[in-house]
Amino acid sequence: MHQLLEKLLTKRKITNVNELTVEEAEQFDSWQKTLTEGEMSVEKIRDFCQAQLDIIKGQMKGIDNTPQKNERLTTYFNIYDALITLINSPQSERESLEKYLNQLLK
Repeated sequence: MHQLLEKLLTKRKITNVNELTVEEAEQFDSWQKTLTEGEMSVEKIRDFCQAQLDIIKGQMKGIDNTPQKNERLTTYFNIYDALITLINSPQSERESLEKYLNQLLK
């Protein structure tokens, strides 16, 4: 377990990861994966953002959400979605340029 996560669990007086809710455990696993893998890459950031979007989508389906929670989830969703769009935009531009150049070659 990564040192930061260990400290966080200790601070929250959690002695075992099994004490976490399903949502907390998913978040914990995501953080653990991010912190223990090698160097950060754009693909890892994209995957992390996508995982966060999936978690947020699941939480947004809760019928007992307060308006404040829905507002917070919507804000998080928009941020992660914008990050993914930003990461993917250079790739989309490159694909469009390649298509255009290939058409010129025909």
